[in-house]
Amino acid sequence: MEVISKNYRELQKELHLNPDYGVASLHYAPIVANLIRALNIKSLSDYGAGKKNLFKGLTKEGITLDDYYPYDPAFEEYGEPKVADLVCCIDVLEHIEPELIDNVIEQLSEITTEFGFFTVDTMPAMKILSDGRNAHLIQKPNSWWLAKFIKYFDLLHLESKKGSFWLVVKPISK
Repeated sequence: MEVISKNYRELQKELHLNPDYGVASLHYAPIVANLIRALNIKSLSDYGAGKKNLFKGLTKEGITLDDYYPYDPAFEEYGEPKVADLVCCIDVLEHIEPELIDNVIEQLSEITTEFGFFTVDTMPAMKILSDGRNAHLIQKPNSWWLAKFIKYFDLLHLESKKGSFWLVVKPISK
C-alpha cells in the first residue's frame, strides 16, 4: 500500500534538515506519557517519528517502554511501521499527500492493537515546501478528518482548539 510518493519523500527529507521541523511531539509528550501510565502501555509505534522527538520527550517524562518503534519514510533506516499497543501519529497527517491519506489512516489501523493517539493541524503551516506548496497539504475541518477516522476507529477522547485537535482512539474490532 503506497503511503508516500518518491518525489514527496525527497521533499520531506529536505524539510527534516531544518532543526525546527518536527518538534510538535515534544509538546504532546506529557499527554502521551500520561496515557502510557494510565493504560499500562508496553509498546509504542511512533508513526512519522522524524528525529524521534517523541521518544526524547517521553524519556524526559520518565517513561521507559519495552518497545519503541519509530517509522518515518524520510528516515528509511527506521524500516517499516510496526504493530504496537499504542500508535502515535503527531503532526503528520496534515502533511500527507491528499490522494494517499486514506491509505495512511488504514495503515494506522492495521498497526494499532490497543490505542492510537493522533494529532491534526487544520490550518496552514508556517513552513513551505521547496516546490512552493504549504507544508500542510491537507487543510480540512475536524468533521472531514473525523469521517476518515471513524471508518477504522472508535473515538475515545477528542480535544479541539482553534486550528488543531488531538484524539485517542481504539481500533474497531475486525
